[in-house]
Amino acid sequence: MRRTRLFNIFFIVFVDLLGFGLILPLLPFYAEEFGATPTLVGLLVASNAAANLFGAPILGRLSDRFGRRPILLASISSTFVGFLILGAANALWMLFLARVLDGLIGGNISVAQAYISDITDEENRAKGLGLIGAAFGLGFIIGPALGGVLSQFGFAAPAFAAAGLAALNLLGVAIFLPESLTPEKRAAMEHDRPPLNLSALISALRRPVVGPLLHTRLFYAFAFSIFQTIFALHAQFRLGLGAQATGYILTYVGLLSVLVQGLAIGRLTQRFSEPTLIFSATLLMSAGLAAWAIVPSLLLLLVVLIPISLSAGILNTVINSSLSKAVAVEEIGGTLGLSSALENFTRVVSPSLGGILLEFVGTWAPGIVGAVVMAWLGSFVWRRILPGMAERDLPTAARAD
Repeated sequence: MRRTRLFNIFFIVFVDLLGFGLILPLLPFYAEEFGATPTLVGLLVASNAAANLFGAPILGRLSDRFGRRPILLASISSTFVGFLILGAANALWMLFLARVLDGLIGGNISVAQAYISDITDEENRAKGLGLIGAAFGLGFIIGPALGGVLSQFGFAAPAFAAAGLAALNLLGVAIFLPESLTPEKRAAMEHDRPPLNLSALISALRRPVVGPLLHTRLFYAFAFSIFQTIFALHAQFRLGLGAQATGYILTYVGLLSVLVQGLAIGRLTQRFSEPTLIFSATLLMSAGLAAWAIVPSLLLLLVVLIPISLSAGILNTVINSSLSKAVAVEEIGGTLGLSSALENFTRVVSPSLGGILLEFVGTWAPGIVGAVVMAWLGSFVWRRILPGMAERDLPTAARAD
């Protein structure tokens, strides 16, 4: 039964990311049709993240209170409507409206992560969360390539296809996904449930174990979001690549992500402690972003994407795995929602900053800024996370908070 539910949530995240992957590499080109500059493209991407900054922690806490399944249904419905608006857009403001709506209610990854945490034990938590990473990767293997093909019929075609996938996902949750928090389990958690307010969420940043992990999530997401959200424009301006070629490259990145998060994460977490993996991945990401900044050819870009994908796969999975072990069960959804909100806060800043750096400084600037941030983060992890924070000690330390 547990394996069936893991497959169900894997499929739901896969279809969700398949739809997202359809439009992600095309969004800058879509916006350019309405006269958007690189800076406006950055703001468009940031608008989705800004909305999700407010929505993600609230969705996470609501899923703690009312269950994961109803929140997933509401979230996917919002994504469906957002993609319909995106496909029907005839002005730039409609693109902004579509992305804000999807960001505000459609950010359900933290809820899916909480679902995984409900049905896995601490020993298998990272492996279970790695399935979500693998679903991300598979979505980006098929999505960008399919989006590139559909873009030949106009940029509205991938958006409507993504809406169709969201409708399929909604049906899948309604029929096949059982609730992971039973009424009895929610009733048992009710007495100790933290309040649903912003101050309660922000207080987690001050906790001895949770705080450093969330700070790591924040600064990693800041650096990686610069790379992720400006990648299509960087490829266009530096290497002269178009929408279709960029979609194929992101398909390659998706394949790398599947190999890391679907196959390697379980073995890595069995061999190394989670803090050690976080530290190593920050340094690898710093080197990868520095190389991306100055890459002179498509062939070398494909090589550079290997360490970037490896380190991103490790950090995305292991940080959230450690967080889920560092809090009580009734806090998992809210804490992962806060982690998602911090990531989306960086997506407000990073796309705009990346667009400005690319337009006014040079194509090398976004990568160098990201590399410097990750190098500093490596020193932070060395000082604040590595000492004495063995993986098996996380739950004990968290309860002592």
